[in-house]
Amino acid sequence: MKRIKGKRNNIWLTAVMAVALIGSTQKGEPALKNLYKQDFHIGAALNLAQVSGRDKKAEAILARHYNTISPENLLKWESVHPRPKEYNLKPADDYVALGQKQKMFVVGHTLVWHQQTPDWVFTDSNDKPASRELLLQRMQEHIYTVARRYKGKIHGWDVVNEALNDDGTMRKSKWQQLIGDDFVAKAFEFAKKADPSAELYYNDYNMWKPAKREGAIRLVKSLQEKGIKVAAIGMQGHWGLKSPTIAQIEESIVAFSKTGAKVVITELDIDVLPNPSNRQGADIDATFDFDQQYNLYTEGLPAEVEQELAARYADIFALFRKHRDKISRVTFWGVTDRDSWLNDWPIKGRTSYPMLFDREYHPKPAFKAVVKAAAKK
Repeated sequence: MKRIKGKRNNIWLTAVMAVALIGSTQKGEPALKNLYKQDFHIGAALNLAQVSGRDKKAEAILARHYNTISPENLLKWESVHPRPKEYNLKPADDYVALGQKQKMFVVGHTLVWHQQTPDWVFTDSNDKPASRELLLQRMQEHIYTVARRYKGKIHGWDVVNEALNDDGTMRKSKWQQLIGDDFVAKAFEFAKKADPSAELYYNDYNMWKPAKREGAIRLVKSLQEKGIKVAAIGMQGHWGLKSPTIAQIEESIVAFSKTGAKVVITELDIDVLPNPSNRQGADIDATFDFDQQYNLYTEGLPAEVEQELAARYADIFALFRKHRDKISRVTFWGVTDRDSWLNDWPIKGRTSYPMLFDREYHPKPAFKAVVKAAAKK
């Protein structure tokens, strides 16, 4: 390229570049956070590359479209507290700093979960199962250390994640076995003391199933009877093109709102691929060997499936807007198709397409469907 010399030419070039930038901005897609500003917060879950500044394209999407963030794995126990006396909080610090920089509602995920928690947490010095007292002590120390570090900076916590079976009974996790059913209440009590101003949530998958819905309501009411406030019930949105139905999702939104808690839609993604077990939900233990018949779209998503995905998102967001008085937040579980966990679950190595933005960071027809849903009354 020939170099342009002279002050007048430099001024002219600067003006041309400015006009081009303004034009490209005007041609850009509408910001989701503005379209849904009167309805609910809308956001995405972030990975290490995105919070560390290595994925600038994803960060640009985040800044334009979202006003809340969740950490995909950065704040789980194995990430921040891998060994008894060791905390690794730099990635979590970066995550919180990014949220503050962009003035977002920052969510913490998660303080107590049966997955992604190191084995040492549940054993004593003799490699025997930890006593109730020891495990409660470790839970308290972990929650106090992490939640207090981000007091006033993380605005809401998934305190307990996935404590229920699909039939509504308590999951026989090590937390439940070694402490008892009240491990949930204890976790909420510790979180409240660590940061009295933070919103506290219970979060789970398959919450559209009637039995699990009733179990969650019983759990929340038992906490409320103890004087523990549950600010919101998290409905994980790991759904498919057909299941659950809009009516099933709606029934749970309405039922949960009657507890007095808000509803938050967490971990939203729509899986367009078939699966080997007809699984519904997000149990990360349910993994299978690679099989090409469950990885149909390696060269791209067919146009007809793309439109099915768009229609599904349109219906879902129409439902969310209908119940915007009950829903306070909607969070996608990822930013683009390239970073979705569904590329590796329930089968590693699949090519998945669950998000609003494709692998090249471009908005998909599903994005346009969500935009249109915001305009409908």
